Amino acid sequence: MLMIRNYPSMKLSSKIILFLLMFAAVTGVFIGLTHGHTFDVLSPEGVIASKERTLILTATALMLIVVIPVFVLTFTIAWRYRADNTAAKYTPDWDHNNWLEAIWWGLPCLIILAVSVLAWNSSHELDPYRQIDSTTKPITIEVVALPWKWLFIYPEQHIATVNMVEFPAQTPVNFLITSDAPMNSFWIPQLGGQIYAMPGMSTQLSLMADHKGTYQGSSANLSGSGFAGMRFTANSTSQADFDQWVSSVKQSASPLTLSDYDNLAAPSKNTPVSYFSSPAFGLYNHVVMKYMSPDMNMDMSGMEMQ
Repeated sequence: MLMIRNYPSMKLSSKIILFLLMFAAVTGVFIGLTHGHTFDVLSPEGVIASKERTLILTATALMLIVVIPVFVLTFTIAWRYRADNTAAKYTPDWDHNNWLEAIWWGLPCLIILAVSVLAWNSSHELDPYRQIDSTTKPITIEVVALPWKWLFIYPEQHIATVNMVEFPAQTPVNFLITSDAPMNSFWIPQLGGQIYAMPGMSTQLSLMADHKGTYQGSSANLSGSGFAGMRFTANSTSQADFDQWVSSVKQSASPLTLSDYDNLAAPSKNTPVSYFSSPAFGLYNHVVMKYMSPDMNMDMSGMEMQ
């Protein structure tokens, strides 16, 4: 015969102390993990990133209107109607209340409606293909995701860089993005959201830095063993400094020929920052088309240099 032993229940004061200790332990671990670290997404330095942060905080606040009362009610009900609380009112036949039903269903419906309107408006306002309103002429930069590094081509300035991109502050930047490697994701958290880089496709992302600064960019999509080191630096400078930098790259860097590109496109990890002048004409389009039309061998050997 199975014998069941009744152990004495834990005292109320002991339960409270245990709960407080667990809460303090979780809080301490969280503070320890986040101390000294900044959240780039919540520290915007560009017009797009600022609007995205506002969207994140607004949507979170709206959803917390439901989430917080649910947790509060859960603990309140569990505490009030615990087995040893004989003072709790016992109402076994009570099953409906019009006011409570209106709150349970009405409030979430209103929040869903508000979030839907917010999502609709922000989806159009923050469309990565949408041009940023500015009186300054935008600059175009072509981005190619390579394993495991980033190639930036400046079609108007006739230069190219690896793992470093520079552009003037308060100037819209139109990034044209593709991949000559597994599917990837281009992301500068302090300037805006990520967008995918896919072989055979060209995506677009419009960003603008509010002022001069240095920002960290990375890949936001797992793409192989070198993914963790697939980072780059984004420098926002004055227009004069940008023009001087372009001029120095043109004069001191070596050309990016097709054979140089083939070598660069080979898988490698921890590739240092590199600069090139006169990248091969139509290089970006060549990378896109070689996956769109794999049966077409595009001979670029006779093309001029930019």
